[in-house]
Amino acid sequence: MSEIERKFLVGEVPADLGAGDHLRQAYLAVDGATEVRVRATGERCMLTVKGGHGLERDEVEIEIDRDRFDALWPLAQGRHLEKKRHRVAVGDHTAEVDRYEGTLTGLTVVEVEFASVADAERFAVPDWFGRELTGEPGWSNAALATDGRPG
Repeated sequence: MSEIERKFLVGEVPADLGAGDHLRQAYLAVDGATEVRVRATGERCMLTVKGGHGLERDEVEIEIDRDRFDALWPLAQGRHLEKKRHRVAVGDHTAEVDRYEGTLTGLTVVEVEFASVADAERFAVPDWFGRELTGEPGWSNAALATDGRPG
């Protein structure tokens, strides 16, 4: 499957985000443009493989049980991150605002997924989104988990 997504460094965090969902994710392997991660949100756990860089990437997700997540989590030592995810309606789209925790506290990014590249290119970017990060080295979640926030 393909994922078409744009990512931005939030300039001004909206005041009405609500509680959000707590996400824990860890990168089991990162090899060039391919990454393998596990993620837990509440009781739901996923194993995800992504490939490629930029606007359009390949993505395969498989639901796993909590025991498998707990067994895989420590295998990604030094490549973990935690964040609160807030969903915000932006026109016909849903923006996912991620407020990072731990060593990345203070970092807020927003991502929007699209049905097509044309849809992504037509998207009217709200002012509060800030600078676009799509495809920029160092700003993927895998890079943030491994290397921290880019300088």
